[in-house]
Amino acid sequence: MMLITGANGVVGRQVLNLLLREGTPVAAVTRGPGGPPLPGGAKVVSGDLFRPQWIKAALDGVEAIQLSPRATGPGLDELLKLAAGQGVQRVVLLSATTVEYPAGEARFAAQFKAAEDLVIGSGLKWTILRLADFAANALAWAPQLKAGDVVRGAYGRAATSPIHETDIAAVAVQALRGGIPANSVFTLTGPQSLDQYEKVRLIGDAVDRTLSFQEMPPEQVRQGMLAQGLPEEVPARLLGSLAGYSERPGPTTGTVEALLGRPALTFADWARDNADAFRH
Repeated sequence: MMLITGANGVVGRQVLNLLLREGTPVAAVTRGPGGPPLPGGAKVVSGDLFRPQWIKAALDGVEAIQLSPRATGPGLDELLKLAAGQGVQRVVLLSATTVEYPAGEARFAAQFKAAEDLVIGSGLKWTILRLADFAANALAWAPQLKAGDVVRGAYGRAATSPIHETDIAAVAVQALRGGIPANSVFTLTGPQSLDQYEKVRLIGDAVDRTLSFQEMPPEQVRQGMLAQGLPEEVPARLLGSLAGYSERPGPTTGTVEALLGRPALTFADWARDNADAFRH
C-alpha cells in the first residue's frame, strides 16, 4: 500500500488517480471532512499530521509514503520515526527548486531544506523531488479571466519553467514504486521558461480569446490579497518569489523527460487541459 499526504492537493490527487488506475492500494491522508471528495477506491485516513501519533496504526502494510512538507508541518520528524518503526521502506518528499536556486524570502526555502534534512536522516530509502512553479498556480487567475480579458498582477517579467502536475505525479509514482534510484535528489521543471505575459497569452490561445497581463505595484497586489482574507504568508510567498524571478529566471531542466522517457508537458498543454476554468 502507498500512503499519500496532502491528498487533497493538486499533486496528491494526481498521484492517487495514477496509483488507483494501476490497481495499487492507496491510503489518502486528509485533515478531515469538508474537502472535495477523493477518488473512489482510496482508503481515506483523516487527522492532523502536525501531531501524527494517531497515524501509527494506519502505517501497517504501507510500503511507501509521499510527503508534502506543508501537509506534515512540524510533525514531519515524528511521522518519519513512526514510519521507520512500522516497516515503511521508502519516502518521496515534494520539495522546491528554491532550495538549490534561491528566490523569494529565505525562510520559505529553509522550511523545505529542513524537511529534506529530516528525510535524508530518517533511515528510510528516500527520493527528493525539487519542484518548479506549478502550472496550476495559474488557476489563481481564473476569477479575473472569467470576468474579463485582463490579468492584473505584479512582476510581469518574472520567468519560471512551470511544471504540469501530471508530470510531477508520474515521477512521484515511479519513486514510490522504487523505479528510480533511491537516495537521490531530482529537480523537476517544465520544458520552457515563460514570463507572466507569455503564460496569459497561452491561456488565451487555449480559450480562443485575446488575453493580456497588466502589471501592478507589488504592494497594491499584496493589499488586495490580504483584503480577500488570505493569510500574510500567501502574498509573502508569491510576491517574494516573483520578485526574485523577475531578476533571475527560475531553472529549466530536462529531468522529467530523462525519467519518464517522453517530453515534459508544456504550459500550453496545461492550459488546454484546464481551459474550462478560464472560460466566461
